[in-house]
Amino acid sequence: MSEKSTAAGLPALSKSTIWMINFGFLGVQTAFTLQSSQMSRIFQTIGADPNNLGWFFILPPLMGLVVQPIVGYYSDRTWAPKLGGRRLPYLLLGMIVAVIVMLLLPNSGSFGFGYGSLAALWFGAITVAFLDLSSNVAMQPFKMMVGDMVNDDQKSYAYGIQSFLSNTGAVLAAIFPFLFTWFGVKNIAPKGVVPDSVKVAFYVGAALLVITSLFTVFRVHEYDPATYAKYHGISEDDNKEGGNWFTLLKHAPKAFWTVTLVQFFCWFAFQYLWTYSAGAIAQNVWHTTNATSAGYQAAGNWYGVLAAVQSIAAVIWSYVLAKVPNKYHKFGYSGSLLLGALGFLSVFFIHDQWTLILSYTLVGIAWAGMNTYPLTIVTNALTGKHMGTYLGLFNGSICLPQIVASLLSFALFPLLGASQVNMFIVGAVVMALAALSVGTIKETYAV
Repeated sequence: MSEKSTAAGLPALSKSTIWMINFGFLGVQTAFTLQSSQMSRIFQTIGADPNNLGWFFILPPLMGLVVQPIVGYYSDRTWAPKLGGRRLPYLLLGMIVAVIVMLLLPNSGSFGFGYGSLAALWFGAITVAFLDLSSNVAMQPFKMMVGDMVNDDQKSYAYGIQSFLSNTGAVLAAIFPFLFTWFGVKNIAPKGVVPDSVKVAFYVGAALLVITSLFTVFRVHEYDPATYAKYHGISEDDNKEGGNWFTLLKHAPKAFWTVTLVQFFCWFAFQYLWTYSAGAIAQNVWHTTNATSAGYQAAGNWYGVLAAVQSIAAVIWSYVLAKVPNKYHKFGYSGSLLLGALGFLSVFFIHDQWTLILSYTLVGIAWAGMNTYPLTIVTNALTGKHMGTYLGLFNGSICLPQIVASLLSFALFPLLGASQVNMFIVGAVVMALAALSVGTIKETYAV
């Protein structure tokens, strides 16, 4: 690592070091995308009522809301050099549990519980909860290590690399079922059983999680407590004392809250994207609502392709946003979200599978904005004191809106005719509100 000092106190890192800090994020995002893109399909395949999907989609954000601040709080106080340092021990723990659960979740319908049985649904719900819990434990260290080790001048680049790897993992996860079906893996199965194409996708995703995470564990050397304190201009005791969540929130910089407002609308909309995409595509394009039909399973595979399109669009648009000068950040942010709102709206009107590529391209542009700006704005406004806890608490801006969206779905879904495609109208309106709320943000830098 170069020892060239910057105004923030942190040394400049080589590009290879920044890549290694983020590399395991590819595997973690593969796990998350397999969960988000296949969860609705899995639960409806094993017999879940579409009216009750919201209950299952509450579990992942609920886990994130609780787990990430805890990981942040304790990792701020951890130093275990034999296990990697401050954040890496939590990556190892999360990775091990996530791999086990990824082998179990797609087999929810394979243990003889019966189609639509409470046992099958409870097994699926519990495995989803543990997958999200462990994935959150594994994910948070990557966000924190950028805040810990990367200076302000390189932070946009570092989070850009993280976004690139995140979207690459999302592309792989999204196309796996479609790709394996193309190679001859069965995409249909007996009633109540998840197809082999989905099972194999989870198995390959688990292997990828292990390989990429271990690259980060073995190639990254976190700063010891004394070095960390020196670079961040704090004492070694600062991260051992205090840390009360309510006190930290009370003294959080204004940017923390204004970005949280934008995040609320964004993640509310995306919760409906993940919950209802497979069903909406099946309804509009394949003209079926029967989750056991070949048409529905084909729609599930096509949604995987569209999710890959979304991620590819996000990768390309992230590169465009990285070239936007700082003074135009808010324009790039709000413009990206507004295009995403148009993408949501178009899903309601389109009945051709190929035209949906345009819809999900626009959604991918919004996704790029959501992954490019929030963490950069918030970490720039924070000091190194309680960095992990603050970022864990900031994750509430992702989890709470998903919980609210899922709870409201119990009223909105029947109100809108119990039609999954109608929920995209709600997503479009909420994403437009996100674009408008970007105007409340004022970027600041910690001193």
